[in-house]
Amino acid sequence: MEYEFYKFGGKGRSNVQITTFFMFEGQAEAAMNFYTSIFDNSDITSISRYGAEGPGPEGSVQQARFTLNGQSYMCIDSFVAHDFTFTPSISLFVTCDTEEQVDRAYEKLSEDGAVLMPLSEYPFSKKFAWVKDKFGVTWQLSLLSEK
Repeated sequence: MEYEFYKFGGKGRSNVQITTFFMFEGQAEAAMNFYTSIFDNSDITSISRYGAEGPGPEGSVQQARFTLNGQSYMCIDSFVAHDFTFTPSISLFVTCDTEEQVDRAYEKLSEDGAVLMPLSEYPFSKKFAWVKDKFGVTWQLSLLSEK
């Protein structure tokens, strides 16, 4: 399905791409390694690092791209301390084909994190959980069902 976008100067086609972008403070590479170990068809596709000249700590992630089950994401290590972090208001929603996939993702993502909604049956899903991982990112895990 193609959409038409209005651009400066008039109506036309656009190759706008929207990618989820995570800002970590020194844990970007650890988070990418963790996430890509949980989901199939996942990989770190590129990493640019700060050099000795900075402005971030040498070797930290200036910008990186990774995929989770083929979907692209980006992240950085911010060298600036912020008064904000991730919030459950936005989460990654994962639809799993099997109970084993839900169970594995739940076990890994909730470890050293927090359970916001325990793994259980709910009116909207045969098996569902909402967790915050050890990096502060929230995930909704749901079994694909007829519900």
